Amino acid sequence: MRLVFGLVLIVGLGLAGFAVYMAKNYIQGYQTQLANERAQRMPAIETVEIYVADKPLKYGEVLREDSVRVTSFPKQSLPEGVYETMEALFPEGNDEPRTVIRAMEKNEAILAVKVTAPGEDAGLTSQLERGMRAFAIKVDVSSGVSGFLRPGDRVDVYWTGKISGKGARTEGNSTGDVTKLIETGVRLIAVDQVANGDTTGAIIARTVTVAVLPQQVAALAQAQTTGRLALSLVGAEDDTVAEAIEVDQRSLLGLMDAPVKQAAVEEEICTIKTRRGGETIISEIPCTN
Repeated sequence: MRLVFGLVLIVGLGLAGFAVYMAKNYIQGYQTQLANERAQRMPAIETVEIYVADKPLKYGEVLREDSVRVTSFPKQSLPEGVYETMEALFPEGNDEPRTVIRAMEKNEAILAVKVTAPGEDAGLTSQLERGMRAFAIKVDVSSGVSGFLRPGDRVDVYWTGKISGKGARTEGNSTGDVTKLIETGVRLIAVDQVANGDTTGAIIARTVTVAVLPQQVAALAQAQTTGRLALSLVGAEDDTVAEAIEVDQRSLLGLMDAPVKQAAVEEEICTIKTRRGGETIISEIPCTN
């Protein structure tokens, strides 16, 4: 009896072990198939290794090799101006480091527009593109948009002054002043001595520095010498082109020039005198001239 009971127990344990083994194989096979199906459904994302900030970086901070690290970034979403190699980011190593000109947070991609060239500081020269020049404009609270200007903003420049000479239009205008839009969408690169575009506080500026072409420098210098300049802040997403604008006192008040009255031209009458005896007869004749 005991032998039979032992055989039944052994057979039962064998069957239980076999059942566990089969269940395990079934579960593993199901999980493998499920993983393969998920892998087929998930799109393959191609990545590229780029350099990002290893810590928060502020304007004017020196960028060195220990300030960056490599990370994988989706190739389709790769921003313009990234650095993929240490040689591209630091051609001369730490001997000629770059300088931060736009603040960056940790894990943010290092972009060419946010750092200077190797060995350069964060001065105004790093803000000027090829062919551009820096020019300072005197402003006050009223002409400088009441302290709301920051580096990186765009402004329209208006000139107010007297037009002298042949182009003057002073008839009916007691002052002869004219306000004219002379430059549109000019980019500010500094407000007073502040060139940091991440500045958040209001700056009551006495001068602003703009990046313009040499021809625009001459025009702005002439305008600043002969009249008063005022700035108008352009919206960050405004891509409209301002039309030619010129306003004088009469157009501001809606006054029309009085029509010039022309003197009436008297009709010329031509006559001829004829004597008939002692009588003189005057007759009208067509004028020949």
